[in-house]
Amino acid sequence: MSSEETPLGQCPMPLNQVSEILMGHGSGGKLSAQLIENLILPAFRNPELELLDDQAIVSLNGSRLAFTTDSYVITPIFFPGGDIGELAVNGTVNDLAMGGARPLYLSLAFILEEGLPLSDLQRVVESARRAAQCAGVRIVTGDTKVVGKGSGDKVFINTSGIGIVPAGIDLSSARIAPGDAIVLSGTIGDHGIAIMSRREGLEFEGDLRSDTAPLHELAAAALQAAPDIHAMRDPTRGGLAATLVEFAARRHLGIEVDETAIPVRDTVRGACEILGLDPLLVANEGKMVVFVPHQGSERVLDALRRHPLGRDAARIGTVTQEHPGFVILKTPVGGQRVLDLPFAEALPRIC
Repeated sequence: MSSEETPLGQCPMPLNQVSEILMGHGSGGKLSAQLIENLILPAFRNPELELLDDQAIVSLNGSRLAFTTDSYVITPIFFPGGDIGELAVNGTVNDLAMGGARPLYLSLAFILEEGLPLSDLQRVVESARRAAQCAGVRIVTGDTKVVGKGSGDKVFINTSGIGIVPAGIDLSSARIAPGDAIVLSGTIGDHGIAIMSRREGLEFEGDLRSDTAPLHELAAAALQAAPDIHAMRDPTRGGLAATLVEFAARRHLGIEVDETAIPVRDTVRGACEILGLDPLLVANEGKMVVFVPHQGSERVLDALRRHPLGRDAARIGTVTQEHPGFVILKTPVGGQRVLDLPFAEALPRIC
């Protein structure tokens, strides 16, 4: 199987050797990639979908619209720094923003488990309302379904979003090119470790909170500083590693990353060491990765650092023609290793 056929440039277990859906199929790792590439994409193949960006950019009456959809199945539904309602709104806003769009309208659909306290639902709804107000978007349609006790997990949320892409903006992973600088907007791993600590009842020194936040203003600031940005992505499921590995393999480009340049909070790093996790594989909900031509990287960094959500921004790597399809991580001790993804994520149900 070639690297064009397999998004991770490897030879994982073929999908046809798996006879049922596993938790790993929703992890953002290798099983997720196989499911999309081998089963879902061939069924619906079209030019907009084939890009496999987090949103589709479509033309309508002379305007370019960004359209995205997502589902949220997080456990627990309330966590340090946020809850499922805020997360659903922010996540959808961010998927639109990563396409360069100005988010406008969202849908919000609930699947509720019988027995969910109405006070919990009210709390989730109010949180989503506040998040939408903060992001300047309107929730204009939705749906509600109820499933029997034991057939769900309190509440699942599905969202869709529509935004307008300004003239002159053209963002897609297909535009990433050798020589691009890779800029990260801030610390990684905050969301996943916050969820893990609450889910497992673990206590770590320091303040562990999800980084969930709307990124549309941060993205707009980066684009104003460097309109020639090639691509942006918020590294959610599978963490920073999933974004880098996916782009390298799917676009058949090499990526080199300096591990010491990647910002990680001491509390998160310590928790990962205790739990045996790699921060690069832990989900984020308020960070973005920017692929920009080298000459624009300093302008992007300066713009990000001027914004409260980007004050820890750093240039972490470069796109290269060497070792196409692979991400090479330069380690703190001066060595190198290939950054790869597991078949399944160590932390399921975190977004």
